[in-house]
Amino acid sequence: MKDLYHSQRLMRQMRRQAMQRGVVAILDVGTSKISCLVLRFDGQGPLSDDNSIGSMAGQSGFRVVGAATTRSRGIKFGEIRAMQETERAIRTALQAAQKMAELRVDHVIACFSGGAPRSYGLDGRIDLEDQVVTEAEVGRVLAACDVPEYGAGREVLHAQPVNFALDHRSGLGDPRGQRGQALAVDMHMLTVDADVIQNLAHCIKRCDLELAGIASASYAAGISSLVEDEQELGAACIDLGGGATGLSIFMKKHMIFADAVRIGGDHVTGDISMGLGIPAARAEWIKTMHGGVHATGMDDREMIEIGGDTGDWEHDRRRVSRAEVIGIMRPRVEEILEEVRARLDAAGFDHMPSQQIVLTGGGSQIPGLDGLASRILGHQVRLGRPLRVHGLPQSATGPGFSSVVGLSLFAAHPQDEWWDFAVPADRYSARSLRRAVKWFRDNW
Repeated sequence: MKDLYHSQRLMRQMRRQAMQRGVVAILDVGTSKISCLVLRFDGQGPLSDDNSIGSMAGQSGFRVVGAATTRSRGIKFGEIRAMQETERAIRTALQAAQKMAELRVDHVIACFSGGAPRSYGLDGRIDLEDQVVTEAEVGRVLAACDVPEYGAGREVLHAQPVNFALDHRSGLGDPRGQRGQALAVDMHMLTVDADVIQNLAHCIKRCDLELAGIASASYAAGISSLVEDEQELGAACIDLGGGATGLSIFMKKHMIFADAVRIGGDHVTGDISMGLGIPAARAEWIKTMHGGVHATGMDDREMIEIGGDTGDWEHDRRRVSRAEVIGIMRPRVEEILEEVRARLDAAGFDHMPSQQIVLTGGGSQIPGLDGLASRILGHQVRLGRPLRVHGLPQSATGPGFSSVVGLSLFAAHPQDEWWDFAVPADRYSARSLRRAVKWFRDNW
């Protein structure tokens, strides 16, 4: 963990440099598309790097001055599989966003959805001897957390203090300046496959950019799609992407659990392509224009021209009913939701005081999905769109842009993480494992 600790601190320094220059690029590297925003900071709003344990508040201080999206290449399940193809796609999106902004960008903050994320709940406690809590004591209590044996080939992506307790007072957002006898902390740690992070960092370096931050796409989607009350009282954000479906659970304005299902909207498109014997591009158009998950009597009569250019007139003039398309799509959508439900159950989501679920991501736009999701997941479900941020083009306000918009908020108002504090260097132990789910059930 020590190497990653230093690399994360280095990225935080890069972010400060970007803030000083007043411009940074935001990059969502997805399976079906790569989205890029260029942010300009105006020096107003809470953009300083003074540690401020707590939530990302507001969205002042930056404006979107460039935006672009391009079809993703070389990525599967949210992970880079063909470096050169992904590099070309990132360059395409970045150059278009820079052209719109009329600015050159050197620093980028990126998010991704792959890496097989795993959540852990950690806790630590130190004695204070009736002294005032300072930043040094926060560093000490973070160092007192038992870091789990998370396995070789894994790296820590997020390590966030989500709750402090001073003596018998729990639920503190920031204990500094208060006096007590004992300080305790609960921390959420998210690990991912190391190769996924390293490949993304290498790809960005090949694009002549400095990596100033990296985050989970599920985390970013939750930041932008959950309203303040949902983040405070407890809610799950389900981000239906092209190659993967991300899941994040928030409480007390912090992410306390994350996971991913390696199935997404591209698999639905693939089923239509296979079922109807048509190219993937045509299947994607049919899914977008005529897709759904609930068939009615009307859908038996609504006919869709499949089209084609095979030269076989009979083949290219085929027509199918919308009900047939829905019949192909529904089983795969149900499979995705059943997988999500299994992960929510494993996370002990039923034990949370509030059980709101928000669907976002490009795949959430399938008509009738919220009703089907409510039935399968057994909770209240709503469709979520990203928060409006200054300067965001209308074309980037849909649910497919939740991660890139959330990453903008993350860039402007990063939550405190382990590496933001002076953690004693000799405390990188790896001892007992505690699953996040049991932890937040017990602690909240």
